[in-house]
Amino acid sequence: MRAVVTVTGKDNKGIIAKVSSFLAEKGANVEEVSQTILNDRFAMVMLVDIGEVQEELSSIARQCEELGRNIGMSIRLQHEEIFNAMHNV
Repeated sequence: MRAVVTVTGKDNKGIIAKVSSFLAEKGANVEEVSQTILNDRFAMVMLVDIGEVQEELSSIARQCEELGRNIGMSIRLQHEEIFNAMHNV
């Protein structure tokens, strides 16, 4: 089972480290990462394996949003199937 994590906001040091550390603490494994910086805007998409995560995905999604607020970013976690459904026309 996989999830997609999107991170956007003003670029700062340590964003990737903070997000990936949080996910690792929850038992998720980062499989793929794509990130870019346009001027001072940071954007990242991570594909993570959530097969060993013990918490409800909705709880981790809320915690991601809270982490985002704490570091001045927007962080969203969605199940891969929901993400794909929302982005396929």
